[in-house]
Parts: sequence; C-alpha cells; structure tokens
Amino acid sequence: MLERNGDNHVAPTCMTLWLICADARVKRVGARADQARGGEKDLNVRPISGASVDAVDAGGRRRRKAMAALAGALLLAVTACGGGGGSGSAAGAGKGEDAGTAEAGKSRAVVTIAPGDGAKSVETSGALKVTAAKGKLTGVQVKDDEGNAIAGKISGDGGTWTPSTHLAAATKYTVHAVAKDSDGLEAAEEADFTTLTPENTFLGNFTPEDGSKVGVGMPFSIRFTRGITSPEDVEKAITIKTEPAVEVAGHWFGNDRLDFRPEKYWKAGTKVTVDLNLDGVEGRPGVYGEQDKKLTFTIGRNQVSVVDAKTKKMKVMRDGKVIKTIPVTTGAPGYETWNGQMVMTEKFVQTRMNGDTVGYEGEYDIKDVPHATRLTDSGTFIHGNYWGGNAFGNTNASHGCIGLRDVKGAWDKGTPAAWFFNHSMIGDVVVVKNSDDATVAPENGLNGWNMSWEKWKA
Repeated sequence: MLERNGDNHVAPTCMTLWLICADARVKRVGARADQARGGEKDLNVRPISGASVDAVDAGGRRRRKAMAALAGALLLAVTACGGGGGSGSAAGAGKGEDAGTAEAGKSRAVVTIAPGDGAKSVETSGALKVTAAKGKLTGVQVKDDEGNAIAGKISGDGGTWTPSTHLAAATKYTVHAVAKDSDGLEAAEEADFTTLTPENTFLGNFTPEDGSKVGVGMPFSIRFTRGITSPEDVEKAITIKTEPAVEVAGHWFGNDRLDFRPEKYWKAGTKVTVDLNLDGVEGRPGVYGEQDKKLTFTIGRNQVSVVDAKTKKMKVMRDGKVIKTIPVTTGAPGYETWNGQMVMTEKFVQTRMNGDTVGYEGEYDIKDVPHATRLTDSGTFIHGNYWGGNAFGNTNASHGCIGLRDVKGAWDKGTPAAWFFNHSMIGDVVVVKNSDDATVAPENGLNGWNMSWEKWKA
C-alpha cells in the first residue's frame, strides 16, 4: 500500500514496510535452502526466528509451512500498525466509537443573548432578549449583582425568551441560557451586561405610609414629581396584593397622580402590600424612576358616617350599625357642602382656617379651629365649631365645611367634635347627602369612590 504525501512523492506505509521486510526474510530462507541442496555449509548463518532450519524437503511442504507462519505474523503486524477498522482489532474499534460519540454529543442548538457579553449602558426596557436557533430554549436565568432574579417567559415555539418586567438602572446582570436540539442535546451560553445610569429621574410620593392602619375608604395614592407620558409602563411597575384577596385597579388623575382601590370599600382587617418597582422605568423620554420599595398597610374597623344636609344630623356607623347621632351644621346657601363620599386625609387638634386660601377673601380667618379633619383638597373639613351658637342641628351656617359643637382651645373631650375626632382615623369615610351642591369630584381629595367601577377601570 502506498500513500502520496503533499509533494506528490510516494511514501511507504507501515504495511508496505512490513511487506518489504517479509520479502527479505523469504529470500534469506530461500538462500539457505539453496545452500542445503548444494551441500554447502555456512557456519556463520544462524536460524531465523519462526523458520525451520530444515525447511526444505523433496516436496517443499516444510517451506510452505514456514511461509504460512510468516504470513500469519505479518497479518498481525499489519493489523496492529494500521489501527484501522478491522473487526478483529479491539483498539481500533474503540477509537472509532469514541470519535463518533464525540461528534454526536455536540448539540446543533445555537443560543444567542442580546445585548452581548460585556455591554454597557444598556436600555432598561426592550434590549434584553434570548433566542435559540436549531433548537428550543429550556431554561433562562437572569440575575442582578445581588442575586435577585428577573422573571421572563419562553415563547410557545421555544425560540425566544423575553423579560416580564423592566430592568433596574445602573445594575449589572448575568444571563445563563440553555437550549436543546431535536436529539435532546444541550447547548448553553452566558453573558454579563450593565444597564444605563440615568441623568434625569422621578419619584412618587405616596399615601398611606408604610405600616399604618387606615379606614376602609383609603386608596393607595401616589403623586409623581414629573409628568408621566408612559402611564402603562409606570402602572405595570406597581403591584398590589391583598389578604384576603380582592381585585384592585388603578386610575390616573392627570399625568402625575395614580390611585388604586377595590370596587367597594376595603374589608376590615385587610392587609395590603404594595411593591413599587419603579427603578429603571422610563416614565417619560429620558426620565427614569428610582424607587424600589415594598410597603404594607392594614385596614382598621369599618366606620362610615352619613351627614344629611337637610336634617342637619350625622349618623356614625360601625360595621353598618349606628353608634352615635350628632347634630351638625353644613354649608349655608351659596356655600353649600359637596355631596358624595369623602375620605379623611389629615387630622389636626387645632389649625388655622383663612378664607383667602380657598377663594373667600376676607370672609374669615380663624387661627384656632379645633378638632379639624380634612375631606377635600379644596378645603372641605369636618371640624369643631365654638362660634356657631345654636346652629348645630338647626341651621346650615358654614362656608361649606361640616361643623360640630366644640369649645375654644379643644380642651373639652366631652364635646361632640372631640368625641368624633377621637373615634375617627385617616381613611374613614364621611358621606354627605341632600345638599344643594354637586357631587365632589373624584380627584378632589382621595375621593375616587364617587366614580363608578366601570369608569375607574376604563
């Protein structure tokens, strides 16, 4: 057997060399036989291993026997040297199987991670994507440098993975992705990248505070420091869970306020958990959120007070039962009190009320209004009144507030105003009916209860 090298020269193979050696041995045996026939003796010639010194006889049978022995030895030598595929060679078969297995063990699937490994200033939304070619994704894990995982979803065909949420700003992420080809063989890829550091940010100021206990009417309200032009992205980043579970929906008032509430008042004892995952959300072009905060608040007992502007009485109800009836005065003609459901948002043992701040220039300026609780942003309060005389239960004489009898200095805990103040909490509801004014606007205070559930979710 001959092989040609790269210079077109003929190079002997291992088999060729053995054939040449074998031929030489045969010739040497033949020479000895010739010498034996001629009676010549060569005392310097020693027997060749594997050959008989009396290899020749009249019939030549012993010579053929020696040749057969040499041929057998030659076959073993060629097989061992060639290593190539003979079924009798265990070593050759083993190597062939290893090579085949190695080739078959390489997956055809190709995993691609975008952005690429080492990328900097990556956008917090839309940039991260993992794909698989010639296979299907079986697992994708994305974690930040603190080990927090980013949720995502693999498409139905297994070809892509996309995150379920945005990424945080100025954060390093690590991606590990695995795909399988049609033979079940796996391919894996990893990549690290870092998200952008924003130049402009926004915050959300929220109520109620973390850990607070509030009344059944308290929504979760958040006001943003910048006008939001991507409200869906911002709202998606705020998650609210409750125990017991109840549907909660958000509603935007303008472009800087978002309130959340259930269809009806909260059930007493409900625990509300809010997750503000705003870090990295692009609220408007080039302006990103920077809050990542979780907070909880609890709903206290159910208290709703109903004020009838015609009878000038207020019924205080706990869990639907009247626990106290209090004489009141509401807005005088031309200053009527709003109708509708109003949520308590602030409480003051004493506060100053100046008509100049609400459009009633020069009409009043009372520096020590006792037991005052805010109901609207426009200045409606339910408060103590020490200057009203016999108006309570008899005459509507206020500038739009709801007045209860009290004393100057708020020192008497036995007055109706003091009792109501001390038995109320932020988030309790005051409902006004039978007034000659319109219903309070849902955005005037935390008063979204005056909007139907259908409009709230629209």
